[in-house]
Amino acid sequence: MNRTILGRENIIQEKSFDFALKIIQLVKKLQGNHKEYVLSKQVLRSGTAIGALIREAEHAESKKDFTHKMSISLKEANETRYWLDLLFKSDFIDTKNYQILNDGIIQMVRILASIVKSSKQKT
Repeated sequence: MNRTILGRENIIQEKSFDFALKIIQLVKKLQGNHKEYVLSKQVLRSGTAIGALIREAEHAESKKDFTHKMSISLKEANETRYWLDLLFKSDFIDTKNYQILNDGIIQMVRILASIVKSSKQKT
């Protein structure tokens, strides 16, 4: 799915959407195979909130509002890392799937941190 802003590809929006789809697939497996509902709901909430907040920031009312929404998205990404680590260390996620998800969330954290930092400098 191609997402653009002002005619340019929006990498963070695309990455966050694709990541959310992977999180949904993970949760389906956790709830179906392992009957795990508590941690899976947490990772579902935070893992899908990242992209929702990025999408909200697209139509922010001001630069300050944009920075605020992207900052919350960064916080959700950090929280998602926590839940993924916990699921991995408690043997709900195998190494291969963990590495794929962890690599994705680390990339998003770096991009979001950069966006937040640069938008604060411009404010």
